[in-house]
Amino acid sequence: MYSGVATDDAMNLAMSAKAVPLYEAVKKFISEEIEPHTRRYFELGEGRSDRWSYGPGQLELLEQLKSKAKKAGLWNFFLPNAETGEGLSNLDYAYIAVELGKNPIASEVMNCSAPDTGNMEVLERVGTPEQKEKWLKPLMNGEIRSAYAMTEPDVASSDAKNLACRAERDGDEWLINGEKYYISGAGDPRCKIMICMLLTSPEAPPHKRHSQILVPMDTPGVEILGPMEVFGEDDAPHGHMHLRFNNVRVPAS
Repeated sequence: MYSGVATDDAMNLAMSAKAVPLYEAVKKFISEEIEPHTRRYFELGEGRSDRWSYGPGQLELLEQLKSKAKKAGLWNFFLPNAETGEGLSNLDYAYIAVELGKNPIASEVMNCSAPDTGNMEVLERVGTPEQKEKWLKPLMNGEIRSAYAMTEPDVASSDAKNLACRAERDGDEWLINGEKYYISGAGDPRCKIMICMLLTSPEAPPHKRHSQILVPMDTPGVEILGPMEVFGEDDAPHGHMHLRFNNVRVPAS
């Protein structure tokens, strides 16, 4: 329970007092606004002709719930202020994430779903003004989705130093070749941008060999080879996709 009393301040895992009102508001919103519509949301997706799309009215219902969450102030609360650090701590957010995880659409309704959360944080911390305008703003507004492309079929990708998908500098562009797989969210038609972990400096020390590069999903040469299964499910239309990069070119800055 978040109200538990810790005996050692250094190991105090209780929720902070300032986070309790938000925690309670999230639980109340899920119970009163999201739960009554969750079954209908999935019913609207049944029988669609393309599994990698959404059924008629499905996204409209989701947008209605997102609009209510915004008005209630239950939006993007996972992301602390980049300069001041103000906002929820990871510990406080963990309690709220538990509640979000109890409903299959709650995280997206409040714009706190992966992989967008991590991608937004990267863009806020190190993105250029142009990247923030083009990609961070629509992500923060819940207008698009994103993916993070790291794991690969031919190497043990749990150790990032093994990643071999190659990005080579060619003038003012990066030239990308290789494959990625189990890329969550890349099947969603709303997914417009990926952050890709790529090998850029193979002769450098292991911890300096890779870079994270933005790759729009519609870039020529980006090919979705097909969905991967997790515990026997392909999780359509979100998906965990096998991707190929064939002479993909993106700006170097």
